[in-house]
Amino acid sequence: MDDVLATADRLWRGEVTTAELHPIGHMGGLAEVADGIAFVPSFANVTAVKTQDGLFMVDTGSSVVAPLIFEEVRRWSDQRLDTAVFSHGHIDHVFGVGVFETEAESRGWLRPRVVAHEHLPARFDRYRRTAGYNQVVNRRQFGFKDLVWPTEYRYPDETYSTTLDLDVGGTSFLLRHEKGETDDHTVTWVPSAKALCCGDLFIWASPNAGNPQKVQRYPAEWAAALRRMDELGAEMLLPGHGLPVMGADRVHQALTDTARYLEALVDQTIAMMNEGARLSEILHTVRAPADLEGAPYLQPVYDEPEFVVRSVWRLNGGWWDGNPATLKPAPDAALASELAGLAGGAAEFCDRALELLAAGGDRAMRLACHLVEFAWLATPGDPGVCEIRRQVYTARAEAATSTMARGVYRWAARESLGDAS
Repeated sequence: MDDVLATADRLWRGEVTTAELHPIGHMGGLAEVADGIAFVPSFANVTAVKTQDGLFMVDTGSSVVAPLIFEEVRRWSDQRLDTAVFSHGHIDHVFGVGVFETEAESRGWLRPRVVAHEHLPARFDRYRRTAGYNQVVNRRQFGFKDLVWPTEYRYPDETYSTTLDLDVGGTSFLLRHEKGETDDHTVTWVPSAKALCCGDLFIWASPNAGNPQKVQRYPAEWAAALRRMDELGAEMLLPGHGLPVMGADRVHQALTDTARYLEALVDQTIAMMNEGARLSEILHTVRAPADLEGAPYLQPVYDEPEFVVRSVWRLNGGWWDGNPATLKPAPDAALASELAGLAGGAAEFCDRALELLAAGGDRAMRLACHLVEFAWLATPGDPGVCEIRRQVYTARAEAATSTMARGVYRWAARESLGDAS
């Protein structure tokens, strides 16, 4: 327990950073954060509460770590799992029920009940329809070359629409639906302990509100959800990723700062859209609040503000970016070949890309990627072009701060060598 909570305190104070202890990669052992409440850090965290009828759990972990989570929980309590709530339907949060169900069957216990928002089953249905796509993008995002996307899911036994009051073994729990990273999020409030289980609505990082390879996020609704969560007066915040936030003042600061961060991105983007700006101009103009740039829990180590802007645009303005040439564009390879011919060959693009790479800086790196991509699309079989493309995207990946960007650039570097798995 001391290690988990001490590390959380060090993170809050800035003595260690989320770049060093990434919120989606921490495995730290079980911490009893209050009497009868355990928090298990994992790729996706798990919270367990003891009741007179058995354990109440918020999330159950991914299939890979479910046995480890089970062992941690069992070292803490031998109570049967009575109820599991899925904070949302992402696969890193919902695949640990089976271990407890196997135990229940072997010991003659009642099967655990699973509760979730009414939108969650539709997510599972979509995941089954798009298993191939999700396998591709998650291998790319996380660099897991052997990841196999599941097609079988533990659907909930009970769903709700807006709010749901549960009494499990004499302990009250309030479930409330919110939209943010997903449209099926559940916030779980434990009033007796003033504990708030928020799923991925707070993750010790710039909110995952703009993931470039995933479905629509809801930044404005997310900010409103954080404001409502703050009104509860929680004394501990138990997130879906990252470590606990302990103490009412810190919880208030974390929730309201994150809300203000999102509100600023939304408001600036909408204002520029109302003025008729193109997406490109908005992307290079909108910024997160300057006074929050150093907040240890809002660093762009997973998602980035630039991607959140795209999410606001897509939700409010459609897919077209405002550039007439991109409304009905030429094929990428055709455009690249045309430009290479005008420039005197793909080698000219490569030479300039290397110059920009050597110059360094964000703007130069962005331009280098455009040029090397034109060269590669125009002459995809040229070994020299492939090698320069690998160099450019390797450098871009090393300079990137977020999991999202780093995953795409590393994939592109591998693709240059014929390995895009």
